[in-house]
Order: sequence, then structure tokens, then C-alpha cells
Amino acid sequence: MIKIGMMIGERYEILEKIGTGGMSDVYKAKCHKLNRFVAVKVLKQEFSENANFVSKFRIEAQAAAGLMHPNIVNVYDVGEENGIYYIVMELVEGITLKKYIEKKARLSYKEAVSIAIQVSMGIEAAHRNKIIHRDIKPQNIIISKEGKVKVTDFGIAKAATSNTITSNVMGSVHYTSPEQARGGYSDEKSDVYSLGITMYEMLTGRVPFNGETTVAIAIKHIQEELPTPREYVPEIPQSVEEIVLKCCQKSPDRRYQSMSQLIDDLKQSLINPDRTFVAFHDETDESSTRHISDAEISQIKKHAGGLRLRSEVERQESYQNDEEIYQEEEEEEDSRMEKITAILAIVAGIIICCVIIVLVGKITGLFRFGDSGNKVIDGEQSQTESVLPPSSEVPESEMPSQSEQEPVAMIAVKGKTVREAVDALRELDLEPEIEYEESDEYETDIVIRASASQGTLLQPGSIVTLTVSSGTSAIDIPTVTGQTYEAAFNALSAKGFVVEKTESYSPTVAKGYVIYQSPGGGEKAPEGSTVVLNVSLGEAKVTMPNLIGRTEDEAVALLIEAGLSVGKVSEMNSDQIEEGLVCYQSYSYGVEVEKGTAVDLKLSMGPSLVTYKLNASIAAPTMAEAPDYVAGTPVKVSITTSTGKLVLETITSSFPLSANATGIPSSGGTILFTYEVTPEPEIKVDPETGEQVTIPGDPVEKSFERTIEFVKE
Repeated sequence: MIKIGMMIGERYEILEKIGTGGMSDVYKAKCHKLNRFVAVKVLKQEFSENANFVSKFRIEAQAAAGLMHPNIVNVYDVGEENGIYYIVMELVEGITLKKYIEKKARLSYKEAVSIAIQVSMGIEAAHRNKIIHRDIKPQNIIISKEGKVKVTDFGIAKAATSNTITSNVMGSVHYTSPEQARGGYSDEKSDVYSLGITMYEMLTGRVPFNGETTVAIAIKHIQEELPTPREYVPEIPQSVEEIVLKCCQKSPDRRYQSMSQLIDDLKQSLINPDRTFVAFHDETDESSTRHISDAEISQIKKHAGGLRLRSEVERQESYQNDEEIYQEEEEEEDSRMEKITAILAIVAGIIICCVIIVLVGKITGLFRFGDSGNKVIDGEQSQTESVLPPSSEVPESEMPSQSEQEPVAMIAVKGKTVREAVDALRELDLEPEIEYEESDEYETDIVIRASASQGTLLQPGSIVTLTVSSGTSAIDIPTVTGQTYEAAFNALSAKGFVVEKTESYSPTVAKGYVIYQSPGGGEKAPEGSTVVLNVSLGEAKVTMPNLIGRTEDEAVALLIEAGLSVGKVSEMNSDQIEEGLVCYQSYSYGVEVEKGTAVDLKLSMGPSLVTYKLNASIAAPTMAEAPDYVAGTPVKVSITTSTGKLVLETITSSFPLSANATGIPSSGGTILFTYEVTPEPEIKVDPETGEQVTIPGDPVEKSFERTIEFVKE
């Protein structure tokens, strides 16, 4: 039993509980040997009592402890003490990707791709060490306050999925791969699938498959086609959608075969989001979507023992009891599956009919498709042009929608010199790319053809590829992409090429390095021809968001979204901003700053305590205030604030009175003057003796008030 303040492993002092999950509780602790804060994940009792699970957990956690990567929540230590099994991990302050998606509803494609790249790099490091996560999902991805993305729960996942007691409850089945759902062999490509589903949720704000039971969801992963992300968010770029679809192929052989391949395409999608470069393998019988046999459904149900949400009582049952539960549910599930199969058969029939109609219509010319791709016939291009959308990196907030951009008509460029064609296309706000082709028909540097024919309507920014004659004597163009501009310039100049420099921002290519070249490296071109180098300006500057009046969590989320990080967070008094909200940011709203800049925040402590001071000369009572006051009479002077606090009390018989005080909490108060008046003595005649007797008067206490204003300190 873990208690706050206890010491485990003779070095970790438990400070507070910071989280809980299906398998474990997480505590913040202090490592007294290394004097640092850590996170200690402690297995819950029901898992600690399963010897088979503990054995596998220990082996996998120890293997994970060997992983050290900036995008992994690093495991420092693994241990056991008095039946308590724990792992010591890096303490990351931030929010899970799941909560971040819920807060934002959905992420922009640039933010989603940037997060996916960091996740992929962490997973890639694990795969190099022969460690497969098997439970990639937004709940296991943390975004730190500094904006760093980290994957957690390495090691615990494999131990869990290899036992009948498992962490794959309702939250995990949404991200599980088809082979995992079947209970079959899973490898690195299972992590690729789960990451693809995670990207899908980042982009659309929803998971692709849902259902009432974990079994129903698992069957959808195996049997149903993935709905395309652009069905829900049409503005998702084509390349990003294709990356997600490739990750989520049913067959592992059709997915990315390694995280490095996925990272390359993700980086490319940031540079050319609307270009088609994702390579898909040919469809095979084995990789196509198919219906599931009764035997497979039974196997899924058995494997789903780890996918069911169990009550506390069910968690104490053995695996044999789970099988009895499944047997009792067999008839209900079979009946439900028969209905599902019948519905799917009807839907499949309708789809097949639609496909046949479309194919017949296309063959007969009944239907025409304007986006059917480029066809070159006898050196000329047919009218079925493919129009590419803009590929330049423009901030989403500044990029007009398709409907807002006026299309431009493609001009005739065939027969022009390459310089004339390039200049003319750029005047139309089109982006020319050049490729050379040996020709004995066209002179050197003359345009043979273009990827869009004359009159075709193109969106501004669209790429137009110019095929240019290199004559009959061409030389190879060096590959300079990824080099510094100076090195690239020297390499091309040495070969006799003319270099033209263009610049653009890039989130992945360092400032001063070549993003791409046109024509590309390895192509042939005549000596003296122009090679265009697009050079990186580094990451685009970030506009500082307005954080004033936000909660700390909201401010952190806005900074992470903008690509910034959180600096120091402190407190200060504020008369304008409510207590607990951000009242100060170290960079003003709207200024341009470098991406990754740390922004200091100050949270309001509410209005500051304003104090006043007294520095006055108090005059003697006037005739109007005290007609019977006699100079030299002792007077008690009391100064009290409007809230009743006594500031000064003294007795004096001489005026003016000097009064000084500080730290007064009110802006004003009153001066109370109290003095005594003795009446004239009374003379009476003694009736017995007839003598006059003088009887002195009794003193009478009198008082009056005078208002006073204090001075602000």
C-alpha cells in the first residue's frame, strides 16, 4: 500500500498522486540520490498478484529502461518492495494528447503532422532496440509545457498484451491493429497502424471506428474500410490523408514498413502538402478487406478478454470465468453478427452496382471526370488535365480558400525559351518546375511541353512542370538538396550551370540549406542552363497569441499550438485581471517571434493591497467646533480609519499637533477631539449660619469629530 511520504527503494520519497489508469497509479516522487523529481508508476494489486504478468512486466520494463530518446518518457529504474512493483520514469509536466485533442476539438494538419513526426521518432528509437509498443494511443502521448512530444508506457504494453490480464480496455481497442484484434502476431507495423489511427483522431477529432462493445469495434478494424479523413474535414491536404490511409491498411505488408519511411513522408507533407507522393503497394487478395469466419469471430471474442471493461468484481475472476461469460454471450453475439453480415452484404451489393454503372458511363463517355490525370499523346497533352492545388507554405490563417481564389488560364509555352516560359508563368502566380529531355527536334532550352495545356484553369500557386529540351549533349545535374546554399552553388557552378535562388520558410530544413532543386539531381541538362534552388529561411515566425485573461492550462495549450514553449510561471497582483488568470506575458500579443521561444507567464493574485500614510499637522479646535474650548485645555486626539482601525491616540494641550503614521489600509477616516469643560462655581448661602458658600462645578466631557484624508503610499 503506497502512502504519501513513504520511501521506496531507499531513495524515492512519494510526494503526491498525479494520475491513475487501468493498470497502475502514478505518483510524483523525489529521488534523494540524484536530487531530482521523478514519476513512479505502481502496479495495482490485482496485477501484482499475477506472477506470470509480473515476470513478463519486469523483463519488458527492464528492456525499456535501456531506451533514452528525447521523444520517449524515459524509464530510469524498475523495482519491487514488499509486494509493490514499480517503475521509475521521467517526470513530464504537461497534458496528454487525448486531453489536448478534446480541448482543441481537432488539430490543424501542420500541428498534427509535427506531433506525429516526434511520436514516430520516439517509436523508431524503440524499434531499433527491438521494442514494440503495442499500445500507441493519444492517452500514451504527452505534450510537455515546453512543447516536446513524448511517448510513454513502453515495456508495460508488451507485458500486458501477452497475458489474459491486459490494459487494452475500451480506450485501446479504438487504436488496435487488425492483427492484434485477431490475437495474432504483431510487430513494428502494428505500431504504424495505431499511430495512423491516432493521426486520424488528431485531424478529425474522432476515431474512425466506434461501437457498443469492444468486440464490435475490433471486428470493424478487421472488416470495414477506413472512412477517409477528408469526409469529415475536407481541407486536410491530400498527401496527409494518403499518409494516414497507408498507415491504416488492413494488411501489414501494405503499410509503411518502418518508422523512418513514415517520417520521410510526414516531413515531405509539410513542404508539399497537396502533392501526391505516397506510394501504395498493389492490392492483393490477401491484403483486401474480407469478411470474418465464425471461427475468427470466436477467436476475437476470446482475445477481447483484455478489451472488455470489467467491474471490480470481474477483475478478480480468473480467465476461465471469462470464457464462461463469453459462452453465455455466444448466442447473442452470433445473432448480432448475422444481422451485421446481412447488412454488409446489401451495402456491398449496392457499391458493386454503383462501380459498374460508373465504369460503363466512363467507357461510353456518359460521365466525364475533370481530375483524371495527365495524358500525353504523340508529344502533346490531352485535355484531361490534373490541376494541382497550391503547395507553397502559407500560414493557414492567411491562405484563402479554393472558392476565394480566382483561377487563371494556362498560357501557351510550347516553343518558348525556358526563361520566357518561367517568367510568364510566375506573372500568373503559377509555380514552374523544370525537367530536361534530350531532343534533336527542339533546340537547347526550348520548352517541348507543359503539364497543363493552354486554356486549362489553374488555382494560383499551382505547380506547372515544363519539359525543356537539353539538345543532344546534356550533362548530369548534381544532387544538392540538403546542402548549404554556398556548397550547392559551388557544385552547380563547377559543372557550368547558372544558379537561381528562391527562398521559403520550412519547418524541417535548417536556415540556409537547400529545400529542393529544379531540375532535380540526376537529371540531364545542357551546360549553361539554369538550376533553381529553393533555400530555407528556417521556420516561419510565430505570431504571439493573446494569453491575458486565460487560465494557465489554456495559455499552455495556446503556446503549444503556436509552436512556442512555456518559460517561468510566477504570480503578481493585478487590479484588472481576476485571480488565477494570466495577467502578464513576456511577449506582447501580435508580435512575431521565433518558433520555440519560451514565454514567461504571471498569474494574477487579485488586486494588490493599497496602503496609505498620515503626515499631517492637526490644528486646534475652532470656535465653530468647540465654542467652550479654552486654549491650553488638555485634549484627547484619536484618529480612526473609515473601517474602524485606530491609527493614532494621544493627549495634548498644545496645537498644532504633528501626526505621522504608515500602512493605513483606508483612504480616509475621522479625528475625534475629546476635552473637559468645568462650569463656573455656584455661590450659595448657608441657611443656618447665613454665610456664603462656594460650590465648585463638576467637569463635563465634550467631543466633536473632524474628517481627514490619508495619502497613498
